[in-house]
Amino acid sequence: QVRLVESGGGLVQAGGSLRLSCAASGRTFSSYTMTWFRQAPGKDREFVATIVWSDGSTYYADSMKGRFTISGDNAKNTVYLQMKSLRPEDTAIYYCHADNIFAQYWGQGTQVTVSS
Repeated sequence: QVRLVESGGGLVQAGGSLRLSCAASGRTFSSYTMTWFRQAPGKDREFVATIVWSDGSTYYADSMKGRFTISGDNAKNTVYLQMKSLRPEDTAIYYCHADNIFAQYWGQGTQVTVSS
């Protein structure tokens, strides 16, 4: 059974940092693209950052560039999202997503709340 389990969310003051983790299990994810999305209350789910596991290429939403860093640990089958200089508008549920041409999977999400 394929599972993506996010962790690391919580409450942080504006300007603070958090590191989210997405632990993948159930298969080898070396052929997958791993992506973080987020969804704020009353808003659509939006793209945050992605990493292509096979070659390590990374891509970011413009508003996250320079503040967020996505990385992966192949040995641990885990993807990270390091977030710094957090703003109240970063408050959202953050979801991990894995996909290739055959399948896609979602995690259950982890709540990030940034207080002003």
